[in-house]
Amino acid sequence: MHALSHFLGVFGSVMFLTAFIMPVVSDGADVSYEKDVRPLLAKYCVACHSGNEPSARLDFSIIKSQQDANASFETWGRVVELLKSGEMPPEDEKRPSNVDIEKMESWYRSRFIDNVEPRPADFRPRRLSAYEYRNTLRSLLGFDLEVNIIEAEQTIAEKSLVMKLLPLDPPGKSGFRNDTSGNPLTTVIWDQYSYLIDAGLEAFFSPGHQTELEVYSGPISESGLSNEQANRLLRSFMTRAYRRPVETFELDRLMIHIEGASSTEELIKRLKTELKVVLMSPEFLYRGLLMRGNPGQQPVDQFELAERLSYFIWGDMPDAELMRKASLGELSKPEIYRSEIVRLLDDPKSRNLTEDFAVQWFSLDEIDHVSDNVPYAVALKSQPLDFVKYLFAADRPLLELIDSDVAYFNTLTSRFYPQDRKQLAKYRKPKGIEVEIVPNQQIRLQDTSERGGLLTMPGVLAMNKGPVLRGVWMLERLLGEPLPDPPPDVGQIPKNRNGQTLTFRERFELHRSKPACAVCHDKIDPLGFSLERYDKSGAFVAKSGEAIDTSGQLPSGEKFSTYQELKEILVTSQRDQIVRNIVQKTMSYALCRKLEYYDRPSVDKIVNELNRSDGTYRDLIRLVAESLPFRETIIKGESE
Repeated sequence: MHALSHFLGVFGSVMFLTAFIMPVVSDGADVSYEKDVRPLLAKYCVACHSGNEPSARLDFSIIKSQQDANASFETWGRVVELLKSGEMPPEDEKRPSNVDIEKMESWYRSRFIDNVEPRPADFRPRRLSAYEYRNTLRSLLGFDLEVNIIEAEQTIAEKSLVMKLLPLDPPGKSGFRNDTSGNPLTTVIWDQYSYLIDAGLEAFFSPGHQTELEVYSGPISESGLSNEQANRLLRSFMTRAYRRPVETFELDRLMIHIEGASSTEELIKRLKTELKVVLMSPEFLYRGLLMRGNPGQQPVDQFELAERLSYFIWGDMPDAELMRKASLGELSKPEIYRSEIVRLLDDPKSRNLTEDFAVQWFSLDEIDHVSDNVPYAVALKSQPLDFVKYLFAADRPLLELIDSDVAYFNTLTSRFYPQDRKQLAKYRKPKGIEVEIVPNQQIRLQDTSERGGLLTMPGVLAMNKGPVLRGVWMLERLLGEPLPDPPPDVGQIPKNRNGQTLTFRERFELHRSKPACAVCHDKIDPLGFSLERYDKSGAFVAKSGEAIDTSGQLPSGEKFSTYQELKEILVTSQRDQIVRNIVQKTMSYALCRKLEYYDRPSVDKIVNELNRSDGTYRDLIRLVAESLPFRETIIKGESE
């Protein structure tokens, strides 16, 4: 299975659990991995997919049991697809019979589709990401820790001390940076926490932040903080920091250390020490560490649910109202829980869904590298950010991500919308300002038919230069089909030789003629070339000296001549796959983990509901927050 094997092992998408699967005679109930599937793999696959350097980094020899197979569940849908299509094993290798392939498919359907019972994941605490830590510390203190920076003209500098000092969290298996359960707490990070807490507490007790201090202590007289106020401050601060009520003995243990202070200065010094103990504790740094329950499957407790909801929508700790409802047990009441989802979405802090979730999902930070002209780069990036924010805020249908008559642009990006730029309000640059970052205006597209939706925004096109990058981006980010890295010897697209008049696309066809490349490019190229009328800057090219071929055919057989025709296919026949990917990305971000095979029934339920009701982005958030994986967990016993 070596010729196309690099294509196989990286298709880690739940989408493939449903793709290309046809009904089979057997229900698979009597087919087991150990007795039936493993011998097939040994006969046809293990020769290439084993050893120190297995093809596609996929070693079938170590998948010895059904439990091992469960851990590799994303692989099997693609294995069945390639076996049925005849793409694997290669033509020069021994091939399985139809009976063998049917047996493999029966096992796959039985174990990973037809008989999967929905269940939540095992409970696992995880450390706050740098982004969540910054937001949480800011909510606790009442202000952001910032560095003093003299910004040069046409530059944007990171002002958050937290984000400057803490290392950026690597994406977890889910692809998102809030998936931190496997991230170690290093000595470097520990030292940075210590420095940040010292800086934060020093500012917290300074005269300039007395208002924030009095949120916890009450009004402070001219004589200074009293012992009673210090006690009140410590109790309230600790409860908020731990995001749940704190045991009395824990509070009393800290109170002992602030008693008997001989002066206000001494009292504040002791308070700083004890508050640092709180802010350096695992109970603050980790989410879920204090969740209580008995072994087995169960709903998460009210405070864990409040925490999950607030970090999902806000990327921040629960506020006082959410904590109050959790303390009263009211989040278990569907109507109250749903009203809290709406309240959190209506709050300005829900911009997290755009600034963190959408930025990671669509890799929008890449737009930062499009231009050295900072105001222009900001204008390009703010377009998709404002657009996605609009989808959530205005409660728009899911497929408006692809096809919408609403756009955001300003004077710096209006050239991409020549027929509709007249709708912009006149811009006057302030006196004395040479360069300014200009906010966008919402525009209704009337005469710019080549735009509309995320895919044709100039910044998205400019960050993905060329048909390959654009096709890969659409496959991975929109359709949910991750692709492998290209072979190391892929080379460059050859230029025309003397006398040749081949178009770029014709030269590209020669470049991708290798069978090992064609498997991926059959999926990539039709999508990427549909956008060939947009140049490297994202501008639409109405006329060109060279013929521009934007036609293509999807693996499903559907043909199109232009991007507009492809867009129609995406929002109709490809709708279910796109909606499924939207649900999977959102649920994975909300759960802070990679989805597993037992999440599939919950994903199916949400997809079906959204398709039935032509659901909106707020429906999506609500359904994910109400789902079984979000609201329940499994606590293992001590012996497990």
